[in-house]
Amino acid sequence: MKRTVLGIVIGFALGVAIVLGGLYFYFSTGMAPAATSAAPLPFERKLAHMALRARIEREMPAQVPIYPDEVNLIAGAHVYNEHCAVCHGLPGKEQTAIAKGEFPQPPQLFKGKGVTDDEPGETYWKVANGIRLTGMPGFIQQLSASEMWQVSLLMANADKLPDSVKTILNSPGGGAVAQSGTAQSREVHAASADSPQQGASR
Repeated sequence: MKRTVLGIVIGFALGVAIVLGGLYFYFSTGMAPAATSAAPLPFERKLAHMALRARIEREMPAQVPIYPDEVNLIAGAHVYNEHCAVCHGLPGKEQTAIAKGEFPQPPQLFKGKGVTDDEPGETYWKVANGIRLTGMPGFIQQLSASEMWQVSLLMANADKLPDSVKTILNSPGGGAVAQSGTAQSREVHAASADSPQQGASR
């Protein structure tokens, strides 16, 4: 009996060692895909999506501390133009060369439904933290909480934006009106995103 159990344990340990050794050989010899043009590994997308979804559901904010009014959406459009458009696109514009060269391909947020069916808190989590092993950076060190909420609300309402916001999105770089809108919105709403207001609807 003892010999049987010992044999099972040894067999299991050898099996694990062979699998780990095979994985090490696969990656250390350059056989694993590393280029953005290479096909994904088996189950790569599924496993990555599963891990991301579980983390977001556990950590995303449940309450939205600012409202999706025109001032906040205008501010969000400025943030989007500066930090997001190069990868995620603009209304009616072709995908950039940078976006085409990324793996995985960044979603074009003004085509189809974008992320309008996602909770703003989910988008906020992605903006703040980024997504590992993709081109999506985390902006928590670069943007204020107000700015991250403003661009998150912009995405949540991308299918029903006022004309003033569409104008800014169609004129990256701004102009006098754009710059004054950014300054005004950041000044008026800077404190609101960092204060514990009750959640606003999208």
